[in-house]
Amino acid sequence: MTFQRARSAEQRAARRQAILGTAAAMLTELPVADLTLNELSRRVGLAKSNVLNYFDSREAVLLELSSNELAAWVADLEGTLAEVPDALPTDERAERLVSAIVGTLARRPVLCDLISAQAAVLERNISTETALTFKRAAAVAYQQLIAVVVRVLPELGAEGAGRFIATASLLAGAVWTHSHPVPAILAAYEADPTLAAIRMEFEPALTDALRTLLYGALPRS
Repeated sequence: MTFQRARSAEQRAARRQAILGTAAAMLTELPVADLTLNELSRRVGLAKSNVLNYFDSREAVLLELSSNELAAWVADLEGTLAEVPDALPTDERAERLVSAIVGTLARRPVLCDLISAQAAVLERNISTETALTFKRAAAVAYQQLIAVVVRVLPELGAEGAGRFIATASLLAGAVWTHSHPVPAILAAYEADPTLAAIRMEFEPALTDALRTLLYGALPRS
């Protein structure tokens, strides 16, 4: 696939979306660490220098994709929790919240992989402008998540919900990384069944971690 030079604002916007869409498709096949600018450029049908006319770097592409994925996930989570009855006991509402977070994240492996790479990989090799755009989008999503959590668990309050969300995002990234090890580690688990005790599965591990975090954050009666 090849493109003519984009001249209008609409053409440039379409080109950016083509780059983002190609990156998203690639991440269904390979992890963030293996997505290169050279391969992205080849698949989208542009020279690497042309891709850099639209994004500062590979990391800038992935950060914008992460913002898009995060916004879609927040909307998904909000919809999933919309019908939780206020009259349910606190522990039942807490369980519904944890289940919804884990379930909706598990359905979004691209987002989970991007979250796991954010601080160590994606937030490097970017301009201040790109950083501002990303962090402003993250701040909007953060406030939306606080509203979702407080609606389900008003006992937490906005401050408690904010602390829960901030730590939960770190846990999600860490658990995703450890539950999706490189081939050599997978081979080690398969070669030695006694290692099963330390092998991490994403949904059960994140459920346990978020449950512990949430019950620790709830006020004591």
